[in-house]
Amino acid sequence: MASFGQLLANGIVLGCIYIFIAIGLTMVYGILKILHVAHAAIYTIGAAVGLVVFQLCKNFWLALLLAMLASGVAGVLVYQGVYRRVLNAPRIVPLIISIGLFTVAQDLLQKDWLLGPYMHAFPVTLDLPAIKTHLFNLTSIEVLILILAVIFLTAVYLILTKTRIGLAWRASAQDTEMAAALGININWVIALNFLLGSALAGAAGVLVGVYYNNVYATMGDVPSYKAFVVIVLGGMGSVTGTIIAGLLLALAETFLVATVGFVLPRDAIAFLLLILVLMFRPRGLFSRG
Repeated sequence: MASFGQLLANGIVLGCIYIFIAIGLTMVYGILKILHVAHAAIYTIGAAVGLVVFQLCKNFWLALLLAMLASGVAGVLVYQGVYRRVLNAPRIVPLIISIGLFTVAQDLLQKDWLLGPYMHAFPVTLDLPAIKTHLFNLTSIEVLILILAVIFLTAVYLILTKTRIGLAWRASAQDTEMAAALGININWVIALNFLLGSALAGAAGVLVGVYYNNVYATMGDVPSYKAFVVIVLGGMGSVTGTIIAGLLLALAETFLVATVGFVLPRDAIAFLLLILVLMFRPRGLFSRG
C-alpha cells in the first residue's frame, strides 16, 4: 500500500479535479436553483476542443485557453438559448431540459465527424518539474493541476469578494427580484456566471484528458453525478462548501480504496457518502440551515 503522504497527495489532486467540475455547477445553482446536468457536456466539449487544438498546434497552454473559451461560450449559449426561457417554470422543467441537452450533446459527440465512439490519447509533455520526496511523488501533470487549482480558486475568490460582479452574484443568489429592483442587470449577471463556471468546467475537461491521457465522447457520465454529489455534500449553492466537499470526497475515495480495497467500485463510494449525509444532514455538510 502507498504511504500516507502519497495517498494524501493523490487525494488532493483528485479533489482539485472534482472542484473544477463542480464549482460551476454550484455557481449556477446558487443563482437559478437549477441542477445544470448539461454542465458535464460542457466539460466534455472543453476536453474535445483542447484535444483538437493541441493536435493542431502542439501548444498545451493555447489548447487550455481555447478550451476554456469554447466551454464558456457554450455555457452562455445554453443559458441564453434555453434556461432563460424557462426561468419562471417549475424547477423540474429546466432539470429535464438539462438532462435532454446532456444526452443530445453526448450523442452528437459520438458521431464520426466529431470524437466518434473511440478513445483519443491526449499526450502532453510539460516543462514543469516532477516533485519527488520521501513522503510523496507528484508527476508534472499533477503539479500542473495543483498550480492551476491555486490560480483558479484564488481568481474565483477575488471575483466573488472583491468585484462588483461578485457582489451582484451574491445579491442575486440571495434574492433575484430584490437585486433586479436595485438596478442589477440579472440577465447579464447570470450570463457571466455561466461564462466563468463553464470555463472552469472546460479547464477540468482538458486536465482530466491530460491526466488520464484519454478523451472520449462519454467522459462526462461520471462527472455528471460526481459533481452532483459534491454540491449536495457542500450545501447546495455554497462555493466554499463545494471546495471542502470535493477534497473530502476525493480523500475518502483514495483512502478507502487503499485500505479496504475494491469491495465497492470507487465511484460507488461517492453515492454511499451521499446517502449517509442525506440521512443525517439533508441540507449538506456545510449548509447554514
